[in-house]
Amino acid sequence: MSVVSFDHTIIVSKDGVESSRFFRELFGLPEAESWGPFSNVLLGDGTLIQFATPPFEEIQPQHYAFRVDDALFDQAYARLTSWGVEHWADPRMAAPGTINHDHGGRGVYFRDPSGHFIEMLTTSYLE
Repeated sequence: MSVVSFDHTIIVSKDGVESSRFFRELFGLPEAESWGPFSNVLLGDGTLIQFATPPFEEIQPQHYAFRVDDALFDQAYARLTSWGVEHWADPRMAAPGTINHDHGGRGVYFRDPSGHFIEMLTTSYLE
């Protein structure tokens, strides 16, 4: 038997409700049903992201990459800039305030409200 798809993950957040709202508004997603300690975001492919606030203060930043189509990239990038979110064309943060055109598409890096390093790209590295 093989793995069929990625189902869900839990992202530790300073404020799970704030983090889920950030991602829903950024990507134009509808509100998802949440339960227990989780504030959920449901992606278009059915993958569930569950944001949870831990009982400890320190959060180790992680990297998460989201592939989007060109139209959503334009919309989400416009939101990032209108919200004043600092962003870079590269993971080393050497090219601030711009995007990249790597792998035949477009990409950008930014931090979410909990400090996680987020990448939004239009073309997979595997294509």
